[in-house]
Amino acid sequence: MVQQGVFQRIGRGKFRLGEGRKYIPDISPETKSIFKKLKAEFPYSRFCVWNTSFINEFMQHQPGRFFLLVETDKETTDPAFYFLRDSERGRVKKSVFIEPTKDILEKYLGNEKEAVVIKPLITEAPTQKISEVETATIEKILVDIFCDDVTFSAQQGAEMRTIFKEVFARYTLNQSKMLRYAGRRRKKEELNQFVKTISNIWQQ
Repeated sequence: MVQQGVFQRIGRGKFRLGEGRKYIPDISPETKSIFKKLKAEFPYSRFCVWNTSFINEFMQHQPGRFFLLVETDKETTDPAFYFLRDSERGRVKKSVFIEPTKDILEKYLGNEKEAVVIKPLITEAPTQKISEVETATIEKILVDIFCDDVTFSAQQGAEMRTIFKEVFARYTLNQSKMLRYAGRRRKKEELNQFVKTISNIWQQ
């Protein structure tokens, strides 16, 4: 019945009526290029590359600044930072930050509309391969917004509620996957309670 579109799977042993719709973001040529360069330079490291512009379609107020997020194994964050900042093979024409604080971004980002932010990739983070690029799933995007108010400062408060509501209305989420990842970020219960206030389909 799932294959026929009668039900959609929303978690382990959980279903709801209607055909599912998977979130598949558009991967820009720049994102694809950076991912390929990183994989060529660090073939044994895992990478998840995505852009905060992915979130725009769910927002009421459009931000004027975006981050190209490069998430990788913790031991690769420093080498990847120097590779994208300094190497002739990997250098990008944007400011590159590694786990920046709010103060760092305010002091050094200036008037740039986009920057590269390198962060450790959380173990078991849910990713998907789109156009040969390992990128974020919608479950990962929502959890990251909820857990990180520095990188996602433009998506906090009422805007975050709007984002969650829009995503829930348009796409099929795997609730088990989402909560498992939130647990890895030590925010499972907080996220669970938050989503219960905005969604009548949340079954936890």
